Amino acid sequence: MINIVFFGTPDIGLKSLEHFYNSDKFNVLAVVTQPDKPSGRGHKLTPSPIKQFALEHDIKVFQPKSIRKEPEIIEALKELKPDFFVTFAFGQILSQEVLDIPKYETINLHVSLLPKYRGANPIQRAIINGDSETGICTMITELGLDCGDICMKYPIEITKNMNCVELFELCASNSPELLEKTLIGIKEGTLKPTPQCEDGVCFADKLKKEECKIDWNKSAQEIHNLVRGVYKCPGAFFEYRGKIIKVMETEPLENSVEGELGEFVQVSKLGIDVKTGDGILRLIKVKPEGKGEMFARDWANGVLQK
Repeated sequence: MINIVFFGTPDIGLKSLEHFYNSDKFNVLAVVTQPDKPSGRGHKLTPSPIKQFALEHDIKVFQPKSIRKEPEIIEALKELKPDFFVTFAFGQILSQEVLDIPKYETINLHVSLLPKYRGANPIQRAIINGDSETGICTMITELGLDCGDICMKYPIEITKNMNCVELFELCASNSPELLEKTLIGIKEGTLKPTPQCEDGVCFADKLKKEECKIDWNKSAQEIHNLVRGVYKCPGAFFEYRGKIIKVMETEPLENSVEGELGEFVQVSKLGIDVKTGDGILRLIKVKPEGKGEMFARDWANGVLQK
C-alpha cells in the first residue's frame, strides 16, 4: 500500500483523487486544497471540488492560505509520514520544507508536454496557439516553475474544433493511470526521471480578460483558435451596440469578401459571416449579455431588425 497526500483544487483533479481513493494499491491519508471561496450572486463561501469529495469520503482536509507560512499544517503533514505527495492544479507554491516531507518524492501532474507551456494556463494556450498536440506529464516537483525532472509523458491530439473544456476532460481522464504508473515505478525503482531539456521552453502565462476580446484584424483561424481556447473560461467576446457578446462556436472560412473588418457580411441559416484580417469567420453560437446561449442567426435576426 502506497500512502499519499493529494494536493489539488479544481475539478480537473477529481478523477485522479477518486482513482487513488478506490484503489487497493493506495491509501489517501489527506487532501490539501485552497480555502473556500465566495461564488454565485450571494457570494456564499464554497468549498473546492477536491474538498467536497474529501468530506463525502471522510478524508482529512487541510486548507492553508499559504502552506509555506503555516507551520502547524506542515507539522501535521509530517506526522502522516506519507510516501508521496501528489499535486494536481493545487494553486500554491510549495517550500523545500514541504517538498522534503514525503519518503520518496512530491509528484506533480502537469497538463502539457514539458518543457513546453510551463505555468498557469497550458491547456488554453496550446489551443489559442493552434497546436495540434499537447499532453500530460508527471514530474518531480522542485522550487522552480514546472522545471523538475520528467517521469512520464502521455501525448493528446488537439483536433481542429476541440475546445478547452473538451481538452480539460481528456487530460483529467488520462491522468489517473499516468500518476499510478509513476508512483509505482518510482517506489519500485523501475522508473528513472530524466532532466528537462532547455530546448522548446515556453510559458503559459495566466490569461487576462483583455486577451479574450476579439481583434478582427487577426485571421479567421486565429480568432477561431481563441474562441476554442477560452471557451466558457472566460469566453471570447466582442461588443455590439454597447453589449458584450460572447462567442461560443465558430468556423473559419477561406473565402474573402469586400467590407470593413468586423462587418457582418452575411447572415444565413448557418450563422453570421464576419470579415477578418484574413478570411471569413462564421459565428455559429453566441451568448449575448444577460441572455443564454443561442444560435448566432437567431441573435442576428433579433438585433438587425431593430
